[in-house]
Amino acid sequence: MSTVAKDVKNEKPLSERQVETEPDQLFLNEPVERKFITGSEAAREAIRRANVDVAIAYPITPQSETMQQVGYLAGDGFIKDYYRAEEEYGAFSAIAGASRTGARTFTATSGPGTMRGLEVIASWPGHRLPIVAGFMARVVNAPLSIQPDNVEISYLMNTSMIVLHAENQQDFYDFLLRSFPITEMVDVYIPIAVCCDGFFITHARDYVSMTDETKKLTPRNPYKGAVPITDAEDRPARLQRDGPVQKSNFMAYNIHAVWQQEVWASHERAKKYINRWMDGMLEVQNPNSKVMLVASGSAAAQSREVHRECRSKGWDVGLVKIRSLRPFPEAELQAATKGAKHIIVPEFNYSGWMGREVKAAVDMNSRVIAGPRVFGGVTMPTELIMDKVKACLGKK
Repeated sequence: MSTVAKDVKNEKPLSERQVETEPDQLFLNEPVERKFITGSEAAREAIRRANVDVAIAYPITPQSETMQQVGYLAGDGFIKDYYRAEEEYGAFSAIAGASRTGARTFTATSGPGTMRGLEVIASWPGHRLPIVAGFMARVVNAPLSIQPDNVEISYLMNTSMIVLHAENQQDFYDFLLRSFPITEMVDVYIPIAVCCDGFFITHARDYVSMTDETKKLTPRNPYKGAVPITDAEDRPARLQRDGPVQKSNFMAYNIHAVWQQEVWASHERAKKYINRWMDGMLEVQNPNSKVMLVASGSAAAQSREVHRECRSKGWDVGLVKIRSLRPFPEAELQAATKGAKHIIVPEFNYSGWMGREVKAAVDMNSRVIAGPRVFGGVTMPTELIMDKVKACLGKK
């Protein structure tokens, strides 16, 4: 049964009464209200306000609930076209086709679904497709598990997508909604991966501040894009602008190299929009303390608790929460940690991809302590991080 909210006076559903609103107004000036909801419900509310044309889903835990919520929106008229694909490869190919025709698009997946569709996902940036995709991270390797583990994010970071990592339900709402105008800016025009740690965010509740549901983003204008869309005049072959680049000659290699450089350069141009609409690529508390905690996602939430306890004890400890993994805030991280003697990097994966990123970004990287790390669905007690802090400070 439809749950369409109707105006008692004119019987118009809410989806027809939403007012198109410019990003600056919607993100920076509109009043907000707080709701106690799950991460999947927060994603639904973001998409409700995003003026999405096409959403394509394929179920996999813990993402399934999120796209189910998006399906409710389609039933209530907030999304023009929504369907369930037959598998991930098909879902991500179809969403690419929809984006090429000028539609504003959204999809999502988790863990093994990310890995199965990675070949298609990695093609999105090179085709300059402004797709927003949610990734609810979970274990990808055997033995089979559906528990939280974010090693899949390390794969996404090398696809040339923009990659954001949400700490909580508020971040997940904000990052999803605000990614649409960023990815559609003509000087960006590459897809954005909005990641969160599955279950910890998707199925747990927290307070989320959001604008009134009667407001939505202005629509995508594909004719202001970086590449032609596929319509009656621009046939699909035009997506490959300079002959078959796979031919074995120097010009083909050069064309491909230049195109890759242009795609990665979009990351640098995206920084100003991330700073404007997402409160910056990172958050810093007590910069240049003797011990700095550096983390993203759920590890940032656990680090925040440790930081609060340390400050209550008067200990010289600071916190850096990284929001944007691609582009990575290298200069900002260097400035925030330049006076630190120890940099602790907690993570929810075995491989330690964030530790490697931090070591590559800062000078005197022997200061970096890569860990503690938990994986395979294990939670991270704050005591694990606190033990590292105490060792650095010489506390018993």
